[in-house]
Amino acid sequence: MTELERWKRYRWQLIAGDAFDPALQMALDEVLTRRVGAGERPPTLRFWEWTAPAVVIGRFQSLRNEVDFAEAERYGITVVRRITGGGAMLTEPGKVITYSIYAPPELVAGMSFQESYAFLDRWVVEALRALGVDAWYQPINDIASARGKIGGAAQARRYGAVLHHTTMAYDIDPEKVPRVIRIGREKLSDKGVPSAAKRVAPLRQQTDLPREVIQEHLIRTFAERHGLEEGMLLPEEIEEARELVRTKFGTWEWTAILP
Repeated sequence: MTELERWKRYRWQLIAGDAFDPALQMALDEVLTRRVGAGERPPTLRFWEWTAPAVVIGRFQSLRNEVDFAEAERYGITVVRRITGGGAMLTEPGKVITYSIYAPPELVAGMSFQESYAFLDRWVVEALRALGVDAWYQPINDIASARGKIGGAAQARRYGAVLHHTTMAYDIDPEKVPRVIRIGREKLSDKGVPSAAKRVAPLRQQTDLPREVIQEHLIRTFAERHGLEEGMLLPEEIEEARELVRTKFGTWEWTAILP
């Protein structure tokens, strides 16, 4: 079976447009993964919109090792923890492109995690290259360019489904990243602050296109390759996510589960 045949086995649904706060975004990822796994919604592509800036840390990261809380507070940045692994990332409204794929495990059957990362983001690399961005996939989970890293992916296989999400920088201030995310300082400690700006290469530096135009092109590329139908978040899905914010993603116990 070819890669395109794998995708076309399913009727993909698109969710895009609504903006939510960072904790609710984390909760929605869990809710939609569970629902796809339970057969309660079709395989789904969701583009996120953020209402507030956040540092999003991976499920298995130490909170104090990753985040400088004083700097985060100074910038008005909240801290949330997601259910996937991987590293910390900085997100800001209108300055990143974030999407999630919720899929049956059969989509990536027989693939290693490394192979599945590249497979699930292949359409994005193709779309960026069509816009003139010299992009490629950098194992294990980065979308890279000659100018530096554009974005990174994280993944989880649970609740009977695959959750794969990616955040790409559009207009993030690269110098802000190592100020609020401590791991960035360790990586750059022998290179100095000027190198920090080169490590992340936001799309705004590589194309004059507005963020919305790039995102629309990504959606169109997915639709042309794999098929895509308009969809929406159901009221009960949003309500379930709000309850998860109250009991899990909005609590200090979850955020600091690895202090």
